[in-house]
Amino acid sequence: MESKKQILVDMDGVLADVYAQFINYEYKNTGTLMRIEDMDGKPEFSFPSFRRYVMTPGFFRTAPLISGCVEGLRFLNEHCRVLIVSSATEFPQSLPEKQAWLNEHFPFITWQQMIFCGSKNSIQGDVMIDDHPKNLCHFPGVRIMFPQPHNSRSEVENSIRVSGWKEIMSSDWINSL
Repeated sequence: MESKKQILVDMDGVLADVYAQFINYEYKNTGTLMRIEDMDGKPEFSFPSFRRYVMTPGFFRTAPLISGCVEGLRFLNEHCRVLIVSSATEFPQSLPEKQAWLNEHFPFITWQQMIFCGSKNSIQGDVMIDDHPKNLCHFPGVRIMFPQPHNSRSEVENSIRVSGWKEIMSSDWINSL
């Protein structure tokens, strides 16, 4: 019997819509309505109060879902060994909030499938789905670039750029796993 492929799935920017969360926080705190279209090529930390927002209790816990991620992750989880890999140790409340968020939205993902770390470099798998080129560029397996404004102008060698979760579920590479 062939073993299932191990897929590493990022959280922020792949499951959790952190850009929408930053936009919501910016509007709530300053009255400035930013548009996702205006963020093209800009990293998350270009939000004026980035650091204050990520240090605010509830920021990670209440982030909205990215469209199609529940169905997509369920699909992957049924066909592969899924590990959620998230950089969660930089901001103090991030780790417990991310775990609670995952438990709420993805009850089919067990605690054994959650890896919270500082750097993803030592986490091994066959496929990585991530929105940050810095995480993908050193990964030796199949690299899937999830679309976000900060990576719209980035290229990562030997990566597959997808348009979102629907494409992930219907792609040829997934059927070859």
